[in-house]
Amino acid sequence: MAGADEALFRPVRTGNAFEETVERLLQSIRLGVVGAGERLPPERELAERLGVSRVTLREAIHALSEAGYVESRRGRYGGTFVQETLPSPVPDERRPDLEDTLGLRHVLETGAAELAAARIADQDREHLLATLAETRAADLGDYRRRDSRFHLAIAEVTGSPSLTSAVADVRMRVNRLLDEIPLLPPNLDHSNTQHEAIATAILKGDPESARQAMAEHLEGTASLLRAFLS
Repeated sequence: MAGADEALFRPVRTGNAFEETVERLLQSIRLGVVGAGERLPPERELAERLGVSRVTLREAIHALSEAGYVESRRGRYGGTFVQETLPSPVPDERRPDLEDTLGLRHVLETGAAELAAARIADQDREHLLATLAETRAADLGDYRRRDSRFHLAIAEVTGSPSLTSAVADVRMRVNRLLDEIPLLPPNLDHSNTQHEAIATAILKGDPESARQAMAEHLEGTASLLRAFLS
């Protein structure tokens, strides 16, 4: 048990600290490292072990509380406790294979970002910036549609109809997976920041930075999907 505890509560990578913290906490719960009704390690200790700020840890715990996995109790014997009964995802035989979808998305969308940065034309800049602004301004109910539109705009900038079609297809698969997990405001704020980094690299004509920024962004989403659906 101690070995699993140490493995799961090791420092997360800084690029997607919130998303990976949610993933680590959910893994510890689902694997029984912290069992039903048991208390998570104290906040200060857990933040130090994960290598994240206490603000990030609190946001992750709040997200899991909203999703029904943990509850916070006050008082002398308070803390964050795993719920006695955990949410049970409804099986969906039509659900796309998680790892296959994530792998395909990584290949297609990092490649699209790289190619977009190499090929972007003057007439594409306004369209990319418009979809970026619309995504940032979107409310929770409209966020995923606007987010999809931004990612498709990147593919469109490449000038390749085949690549755009492939990105659209994989995005449909990703959205079916995303519809099964909660919308987490800290993740959306982080995604908006990452979108800006991707767009900036494309607009500067920097293919390598565009690829790297997209890869980091996709890994954050992958962490959440694995946390809730694996």
